[in-house]
Amino acid sequence: MLLSLKYNFLFVHIAKTGGTSVREALQPLRWRDPWYLAQGICHRLSKLSKDRIGMKFPRHAKAILAKEALPKKFFDGLFKFTFVRNPWDLQVSSFHHIRRSWPHLVEGREDFGEFLRWRFDPDRPFEAHIETSNQLQTEHLVDFRGELIVDFLGRYENLLADFETVCERIGVRTPTLPHKRKATDRKKDYRSYYSGETAELVAQHFSRDIDLLGYRFDGPAQG
Repeated sequence: MLLSLKYNFLFVHIAKTGGTSVREALQPLRWRDPWYLAQGICHRLSKLSKDRIGMKFPRHAKAILAKEALPKKFFDGLFKFTFVRNPWDLQVSSFHHIRRSWPHLVEGREDFGEFLRWRFDPDRPFEAHIETSNQLQTEHLVDFRGELIVDFLGRYENLLADFETVCERIGVRTPTLPHKRKATDRKKDYRSYYSGETAELVAQHFSRDIDLLGYRFDGPAQG
């Protein structure tokens, strides 16, 4: 999550949705923010007091955390945005990321379908690196009543254009969007990884994301 007082925005960073590139592009804005140093000092003090007085949040924190920690009027006035991704494509990206970074988790499950069945097995041991991409994207974006509390949903599938829209809204010239963590070991079309059975596994696990964010397996997002 990235909060800017000067530019009045809150970026909710969901894993594997292009957020690392967005964060990298917007980071330099911090040095133009006269409140940045004060935020840093308060954040360090907050570690001693165990209070969130620094208004600095974990990278993949949920929007509800900011809503609960910040004054209501201030939170309501922020431009709150995020980027989301087709759940079927996200699972393919996550599979390759885990295979590169934590290959021991893929041992014996090198086939994508086998890995997916293991990933969604409720009886498997807890693995933090697995759980990150098992979470619903919408859990990062809703309040306790399940209602969206962000103002703009950018799409990974339309990353450049939607990032330009974000920059227009916060009033800055659009910086170059770096392509971070680019995968070179995957096929371009995520659909080729799936059978009918494994596609349905994702559909069931991420049904709320699919409904609320408008995604479908074979085609662009709707709505």
